[in-house]
Amino acid sequence: MAESVLRKPAKSIRSFNHAFASKFAKSMFFTISGLVILSFIATRMFTHVDLNLYGYMVGTFVFIGGFFYRFIAWGERPPTKIIIKKGIKLLGRKSTPKTSVEHLGTYQFIWNRGIYRWTQHLLLGWGVILSCFVTFPLVFGWMYFTMEEGGYYTVVGMGINLMTVNADGILAFFFYNALNFTAIMVIAGVCMALYRRLKNMQARAEQNFMYDFLPLYLLLFISVTGLLLTFMNVFLHGQGHYVMSLIHQYSVIITLIYLPFGKLAHIPFRPLSVFARNYREHYAEQSMKECKVCGEGFVSTEQSKDVIDVLNTNDITFNMEDGFHLAELCLPCRRKYRIARFSGFATHQVKTKEANQDAKG
Repeated sequence: MAESVLRKPAKSIRSFNHAFASKFAKSMFFTISGLVILSFIATRMFTHVDLNLYGYMVGTFVFIGGFFYRFIAWGERPPTKIIIKKGIKLLGRKSTPKTSVEHLGTYQFIWNRGIYRWTQHLLLGWGVILSCFVTFPLVFGWMYFTMEEGGYYTVVGMGINLMTVNADGILAFFFYNALNFTAIMVIAGVCMALYRRLKNMQARAEQNFMYDFLPLYLLLFISVTGLLLTFMNVFLHGQGHYVMSLIHQYSVIITLIYLPFGKLAHIPFRPLSVFARNYREHYAEQSMKECKVCGEGFVSTEQSKDVIDVLNTNDITFNMEDGFHLAELCLPCRRKYRIARFSGFATHQVKTKEANQDAKG
């Protein structure tokens, strides 16, 4: 009797999961349903819907579909499963807030590469993020403005009147021009990135148009057309606004559709870097794996074990004739061991370090 009671929840969960064709379908269903419910609440039962933003909403739904497809396909890989599973358990670490700020806020991990690249990433990253924070609430009706008598606007958030601002005041000015400010940030960041990729010889050798330059051109086009909309409204009294608004809208939609499948996908994936950092630090504090050749600790014992397990899962074995697994060597010794396999000389046993072995950045 007790066994049958215990089995029912698991059976009901399996039946519930079988209601969907795949994990992708289930994720999409709950996400879209959640967005619709939030919009229903925020727009006071769809009584405050801006149909001019309908195209952006459709583009966002397509982006969400592409993101889940890419994330689930990536998340099903054995190494990703390990990072996600163990990363979730380690979110309670005391260092998680600091790590989150460094990786998602200040981009401290790029600082070692130079102040130029740090500034470039800061402008691009926060320009895009702040644009999303402004755009998505407006698109889904989570935030909108109503005009009151006497030249005042009421800011409404999630269906609740938050504040009343003077239409000609300083707060209203920042509300009106929030996307203009972020567009300037993105343009500056894109220009810095383009300059580096065109002038730096190493960067030029590693770049290709579709993967590296196209995302920058898309962001640049969106930002420039967005600024042109403001220019036409302020200085041309709205002339050409309709055509430019369509061009801008189409550019945003195309970028949203492209985003999950190109280089820009690292923006929504970036929070998982906190998982990876916690994983490395936590298990490194427990015990370090010593290199089988030089004896130096190079990764945590747990990480070395996980690498071997993942390789075995994929039927890839690197058990060497010398009695160790290739994953049990540090990177310098691993490189020298691979050379030894071709040269016949045991270069991995030479204690001399590589010239750039301890380079940072």
